[in-house]
Amino acid sequence: MADIIQLLPDSVANQIAAGEVIQRPASVVKELVENSIDAKATSITINIKDSGRTLVQIIDNGTGMSETDARLSFERHSTSKIKKAEDLFAITTMGFRGEALASIAAVASVELKTKLADSDIGTQIIIEGSRVLSQEPVICATGTNFAVKNLFFNIPARRKFLKSNATEFGHIISEFERIALANSSVEFKLYHNDSEIFILSRSNIRQRIISVFGKRINQNLVPIEAETSIIKVKGFIGKPENARKRSGEQFFFINNRFMRNPYLHKAITDAYKNILPPEVVPSYFLYLEAAPDTIDVNIHPTKTEIKFEDQQAVWQILHATVKQSLGKNNIVPSIDFDLEHNFEIPVLTRNTEIVNPKIDVNPMFNPFDEKQTSAGNNRKSPAISLEKENLANWEKLYDGFENEKNLPDDFSFPSQPETQQTLTDNSFSDRYFQFKGKYILTPVKSGLMVIDQKRAHERILFEKFMLSLESNSVISQRNLFPKTIELDKKAHALLMEIKDDIKTLGFDIKDIGENSIIVNGLPADSINQEPEQIIDIFLNEFQNGEIDAKSRVKEKIAQSLAKASAISSNQSLTTEEMQEIVDLLFACSMPNFSPFGKKIISIIKTEEIEKRFS
Repeated sequence: MADIIQLLPDSVANQIAAGEVIQRPASVVKELVENSIDAKATSITINIKDSGRTLVQIIDNGTGMSETDARLSFERHSTSKIKKAEDLFAITTMGFRGEALASIAAVASVELKTKLADSDIGTQIIIEGSRVLSQEPVICATGTNFAVKNLFFNIPARRKFLKSNATEFGHIISEFERIALANSSVEFKLYHNDSEIFILSRSNIRQRIISVFGKRINQNLVPIEAETSIIKVKGFIGKPENARKRSGEQFFFINNRFMRNPYLHKAITDAYKNILPPEVVPSYFLYLEAAPDTIDVNIHPTKTEIKFEDQQAVWQILHATVKQSLGKNNIVPSIDFDLEHNFEIPVLTRNTEIVNPKIDVNPMFNPFDEKQTSAGNNRKSPAISLEKENLANWEKLYDGFENEKNLPDDFSFPSQPETQQTLTDNSFSDRYFQFKGKYILTPVKSGLMVIDQKRAHERILFEKFMLSLESNSVISQRNLFPKTIELDKKAHALLMEIKDDIKTLGFDIKDIGENSIIVNGLPADSINQEPEQIIDIFLNEFQNGEIDAKSRVKEKIAQSLAKASAISSNQSLTTEEMQEIVDLLFACSMPNFSPFGKKIISIIKTEEIEKRFS
């Protein structure tokens, strides 16, 4: 039998590696800008054309490369940062595995110009699909200039599956924000299709956050700082009153590297427990420092997932530090936080010895002796007084029980008196009840129908919005007083990208510069009267969705707006409102599922109910 195993050509191997490292234009921006930071650049300019499809250009004033280094940098696993395996556990730089440039060159046309500070001329290299087309001397500035053109030109399937320009540019801005926030000492400039998006001067962390997210965030920032033997923490958390229902202002950095960590995210959200609704997410910008040998940054090709040596201890430190900061700033009631000095937050480990607290007990104490319990004052024990008061007033517990108004809050009868009659199979069409402010209940011949009111309204609005988009019919509701809204740069750029499409839905929006807009009108079916909230939820839903570049943009816009405009899950409804929702739902083409594929209707069969009473 002939041999069947063979080595892959370098070009094919690089394309396979590119699939892990270079997923979209934003990946190119991330890898090249991180390389610039490693090269000690203090100024980095990013030029983007067509959301990165046509051009991603990164220009820096870093150390640059020699002719030999410039050529070797495109080889797989070429690196200046690792010489032995042990170095993997002492990583302090961004890129270190030598995969990025080889992966980019495998799926794009790349032009590199670079020069060392002490050299008179630099080096220019042009590579296309892993093939070196030319290498020659060139006159250029000190530093490095990468121009990546026609991404995925040789992999049509990958290029086809890129999302819309708005979505891809949103990902680029997300990567830019992470790097810019982690490196406030570096000047950044970002341009898209020759339009200025960001100009960020060198600054401190707080000023960098404000520069990225706008002046509105300044009053929302609460400082946080702690230093322990395991980890150092500094940065800012957001005030509860400014927390929003969408994510986007939550950032963890470890040793100036952005990281994702759902486990540690829970430490932050748990610290806000009981002061924030469960669906609301607080802002945070947290910068952690730890010894490089206590973290592993090599567990994912994009190096955004970090593993800590003692995750549980870090969780405890973050949780306690956030609660301490909330207490210091009078955001939650505090016991007595020392505002001047930090303290070592105790961390439980497997070797921690747990010591039971000592309790002093008076063996002579008699709780039934009133004289003894009131010693030192002439008042009776508060506990005994309370017991006597409860005994005297126990009958009040049953006051008004005959009144229907004392039914539980999470179950409400509609206002019509006939709906309080006994429900029968022969008459059910006008019987509607609301449960927990979330579900509409109505009897049907087979049992009890339960309808999720928010999902039902999303389906109704989605089909209305799709009809408006397909027919280009404008249904707008003018605001009595136009509303001025300041957006962050990512949200503003995304809104400008889809402005013409959402105009068909009834959005009347005017751009007034500096990432601010005036809202003159909203879609007529948007019952939420707060334009800022509608636009905030709509943009978040739209930008977080992965949509096809051509075929599903309108559908995604309709989905996002339906979610932003639908009634909430805790909104009380009258009988007429419930009946209208049910009637409109069953007039929809797909009444059983929301625009996001979630179940709207469930029927509890009569047999199942009767079983519970058997």
